Amino acid sequence: MPSHSAVTETPSFERLRDALLDLSEPVGKRTRAIFYLRSRGGLEDLQVLLTALLNRQDSELMRHELAYVIGQFQREEACDTLHQVLADESDDGMVRHEAAEALGAIGAAQSLPVLEKYSADAAPEVSDTCKLAASLVKYKLAKAKGEVVEGEVDRNPYLSEDPAPAAEKTVATAELRKVLLDHDGDMFAKYRAMFSLRNRNTEEAALALADAFADPNALFKHEVAYVMGQMENPVTVPALKKVLLDETEHRMVRHEAAEALGAIGTTECEEILKHYLKDDVQVVRESCEVALDIMDYWAPSK
Repeated sequence: MPSHSAVTETPSFERLRDALLDLSEPVGKRTRAIFYLRSRGGLEDLQVLLTALLNRQDSELMRHELAYVIGQFQREEACDTLHQVLADESDDGMVRHEAAEALGAIGAAQSLPVLEKYSADAAPEVSDTCKLAASLVKYKLAKAKGEVVEGEVDRNPYLSEDPAPAAEKTVATAELRKVLLDHDGDMFAKYRAMFSLRNRNTEEAALALADAFADPNALFKHEVAYVMGQMENPVTVPALKKVLLDETEHRMVRHEAAEALGAIGTTECEEILKHYLKDDVQVVRESCEVALDIMDYWAPSK
């Protein structure tokens, strides 16, 4: 999930649609088309993304990115397609996981029965995401009714709709770290701590997140890597490098680590990513390609 927002000069809808739907186009170009369509934000843009998501001939990386961006639209028109993807147990686990996360981002009551059903899915990344997304939907519905009583939360400067709200800003960073690193703790609470640490983006917060890669849960670690990409804090590079280099790590975690390194964009990051362009795992290879494309696209000379 690339962390940069699209630039203001957007290509035409037709060019974006054609680039996205043409599987022969480079993955970097197609990924940019996804995020340009998100920046446009209209219903016709959403419909193109939904059409692309249903194409099982596309790569798991692209369909995973599509599901993420669809969730960021926060439109209930997307729910039926996302339900369909989540319910297809023959589909890729990464794609189904992201469909569930998108349903959480949308926060519609109609999705709760679906999320609760697949909270018992055989794929851990799917079941864990469904549990988390169901918690988020319930939180949003309760908050809309005025049933959530809490203080001001840490402000999100990244303009993303996250899998959980940040924790209250009065909670000390050391306490957030304690919650984050509790391997047996409530996942929704751990995510809230994670997003507060991301929003603070101090060295202490970033290093606490780096320590979270010791957690046994792949879903949790993949989100840690994602928020590191949003933070763009170079202090996290050693931890991200270690994750990407670990070929025993879940592909979902390595994929997010690669994209985070691209977002941080140092010379060291570039060297690491180039080395893993030939990784044995397709989603890791493609993530390195996308990450390098992001670095090139956002280079100062551009």
